[in-house]
Amino acid sequence: QAQLVESGGGLVQPGGSLRLSCAASGFVFSSYHLNWFRQAPGKEREFLAFIRVGGYTNYATSVKGRFTISRDNAKNTVYLQMNSLKPEDTAVYYCNAVGGSSQYWGQGTQVTVSS
Repeated sequence: QAQLVESGGGLVQPGGSLRLSCAASGFVFSSYHLNWFRQAPGKEREFLAFIRVGGYTNYATSVKGRFTISRDNAKNTVYLQMNSLKPEDTAVYYCNAVGGSSQYWGQGTQVTVSS
């Protein structure tokens, strides 16, 4: 059974950093494009970043220059390094894997940016 499990969320002060991890199992991780999204209370889910099978990356304007997506196919894990965090980055963060006609989501991890 395919599964994505996020970790690394928590409470951080403005200007701080966090690294989220998303561990995959049950599918051929290296063949899937990977995405990070977030959803703040009362708002729609927002795309943040993707990394393609070949390693090409792209970012939403709101996080470009602050967040970095990476993948380790040997560990079946995708990461999101988040720097210079702002209160408006507070949300539940989700990883997503897309390949062919299949798509998987993690359960999410809470990130709270507050002093």
